[in-house]
Amino acid sequence: MSYRLGRDGGVSAPEAKASDSKALIGPDYCRLMARYNTWQNRSLYTAAAGLSEADREADRGAFWHSIQGTLSHLMWGDLTWLSRFDGGPGAQGSGKASDTAYDWAALMAERPDLDARIMAWAEAVPGEDLTGDLTWYSGFLGRDVSKPKGLCVIQFFNHQTHHRGQVHAMLTAAGARPDDTDLQVMPEDLPPWP
Repeated sequence: MSYRLGRDGGVSAPEAKASDSKALIGPDYCRLMARYNTWQNRSLYTAAAGLSEADREADRGAFWHSIQGTLSHLMWGDLTWLSRFDGGPGAQGSGKASDTAYDWAALMAERPDLDARIMAWAEAVPGEDLTGDLTWYSGFLGRDVSKPKGLCVIQFFNHQTHHRGQVHAMLTAAGARPDDTDLQVMPEDLPPWP
């Protein structure tokens, strides 16, 4: 794939096509990112558990308002994407109300199981499942969408990282101390859930 530098300084690349013989990503990427997801979620949930309910629910100016609201949206989004990949159960309700889909008790109870499900999918995904197109109905767009599967998996993990970064900033501002987020410092043995 070749990239081009435009006159405006922007970089463009041709859109990946399902017919491309090379996958954008492979199973090793999925396993690494699933492990990173688990590590980071444990860190954030441990830090958030040390806050009061009022601190977790305080509107901190983020898109999904609060620490809990952003974690709820992330749970909803992960379930939605993962169900497209593994055929398992997805999230209930509308994405527009995803910040209120899960209360703190539900997040604490269900996040470890969801992360285990993500890890199991990543451990088992064959390379050929990361090629071709994925088609689904997007409630956000109100229509069917079809995109390369590899791109969808990248979006899944990128979406997690984006919102966890927001939660990390809100936790730090609230006085909590989540772990570093750098991939290269991920421990070999993941700590237990809080």
